[in-house]
Amino acid sequence: MADTTHGGSDSGTRRDFINLLVNTTAVFGAAAVAWPMISSLNPSADVLALASTEVDISQIEVGQAITVKWRGKPVFIRHRTPEEIKTAEETDINSLRDPQTDEQRVEKPEWLIVVGVCTHLGCVPQGQKPSEPRGQYGGWFCPCHGSEYDTSGRIRRGPAPLNLPVPEYTFETDTLVKIG
Repeated sequence: MADTTHGGSDSGTRRDFINLLVNTTAVFGAAAVAWPMISSLNPSADVLALASTEVDISQIEVGQAITVKWRGKPVFIRHRTPEEIKTAEETDINSLRDPQTDEQRVEKPEWLIVVGVCTHLGCVPQGQKPSEPRGQYGGWFCPCHGSEYDTSGRIRRGPAPLNLPVPEYTFETDTLVKIG
């Protein structure tokens, strides 16, 4: 008579192998389905491109300023004059609403790099072009509500509560700045 109990010595081994095969296939199948969904949560290429920007500053003359876009915001880069540097360094920080020394705001004294968005209501201050008003402190003037910033981008007068923000930046070379 034949053994019908399926209790042979190799049936446990075969069953274990089939269970292992089914479970492994299920894990890899779940991973194959989940991977594209998880990958879709990564930032797109256009967002990654905005994460940082490189700017050639070799053509910016002393006293001149340019505006570049970074993360959808204007960034002011000013090649400061010796007089602007001296004025910024000699300012009594105890008289400032948002006290920061000039040395805390710049890597190289001749270059000031700030996000050009007024900290009051998000307007773009004037003062990048020589024909635009710069206010009493020679930096930037926000005509919407009268905020005035000095040559270090620090708030000096008006309703803005904070200085113009300094973005993260590094000098890759003497003429190339990487923002972000």
